[in-house]
Amino acid sequence: MSECIIDVSDVNVGLLFGDFDANIKLIEKELGVVVSARGGSLKITGDDGTVALGQRVLMSLAEAVKRGETLNEQKIMYAITLAIEGEESKLTQVSADCVCVTAKGKPIKSKTLGQKQYIEAMNQNTIVFGIGPAGTGKTYLAVAKAVAAFRKKEVSRIIITRPAVEAGEKLGFLHGDLQNKVDPYLRPLHDALYDMIGVESYNNYVEKGAIEVAPLAYMRGRTLDNAYIILDEAQNTTPEQMKMFLTRIGFGSKAIITGDVTQIDLPDGKRSGLVEASKILAGIDDIAFCAFSHKDVVRHPLVMKIIQAYEKHDNLLAARNKRKTQKGGK
Repeated sequence: MSECIIDVSDVNVGLLFGDFDANIKLIEKELGVVVSARGGSLKITGDDGTVALGQRVLMSLAEAVKRGETLNEQKIMYAITLAIEGEESKLTQVSADCVCVTAKGKPIKSKTLGQKQYIEAMNQNTIVFGIGPAGTGKTYLAVAKAVAAFRKKEVSRIIITRPAVEAGEKLGFLHGDLQNKVDPYLRPLHDALYDMIGVESYNNYVEKGAIEVAPLAYMRGRTLDNAYIILDEAQNTTPEQMKMFLTRIGFGSKAIITGDVTQIDLPDGKRSGLVEASKILAGIDDIAFCAFSHKDVVRHPLVMKIIQAYEKHDNLLAARNKRKTQKGGK
C-alpha cells in the first residue's frame, strides 16, 4: 500500500467531489483507491500503480474545475481513459471552444479528443466524413455546426437527409402517407434541431424552406448551393446513392457524412456507399475522414463497454476466419 497527497487549496472541493461525493466514489470504484479530504488537500491510498494513476486523474479533474467546467460521469471516465494512456494533460484541450448554443442557452462543446478533431475538420474542409459507433456525437455535432453556420449567415439553408430504408424495414410496409412513413426514420434529426433552435423556430424555418429534413431520394436531380448538408446513417447508402449525394454539392456549401460501418442494414450482396467512398476519396484535398472509437462515446458509460465487447468479439471472429482461410489454402 502507498499514498500520496494532492494540494487542492485553490479548487472548489465540493465541485470536485460532486453531489454526495459521487465523483470521488466513481474514481475509487474504477481505480481501486481510497480518496479522503484533509483541509486543502486530498490523500489517495492504494497500490503503487493505482495511486499514481489516481493522482493524475484527480489533478486533471481539479484543473477542469478551476477552468469552470462541470464534472459528470462521462468526463470522469474519459479522464481515467486518458490517464491510463498517459495523456491526461490533453483533457484541457477537449472543451476549449463552444460550437453552438442551444435554444435553452446550453453551450455545446466537444467532450472527447475525437470530437474536437471532428469539429476542427468541419471548420477546415468542405466535405467531412464522421465514421464510428453510436453515441459518439457524430450527427449531433454536425447539426450544431450547421446551426452555427446558419446563424452566422454563412449558409442560407440547412439540409439534413438519411436513407429511408433501415433495420430491414421498407417504407412500403408502413401505414400512412409518405410523410408519416418517412418521419420515424428522420425523428432523431428533428429532435437535434428542436434542441438547437427550439420547436417554434424550427417549424418557421421549415415553412420558409430554410431547413429541410428529407429522405435521401429527395436529393436526386438537385444542386444544393449555399447550404449546410448532412447525410446521416450513410453506411446504408449504396455506392450509387453516395455518388449521387456527393455530386449534389454546389457552391458555398458544406457536406458532412456520418455513419457506422458496423451497423450496415443493406440487403446481402449490396455494398455500402460509405465503405466504398472511404476508399475512393481518401487523400483528396478538402475532404476529411474522422474515425471515432469507443473512447468517444458520450452516452451512458455502459454503452462504451458494450461497444468494446462487440469490437473484441468481432476481432476474435475475424482472426478465427483468417486462420481457417490460411489452413484451407495449404
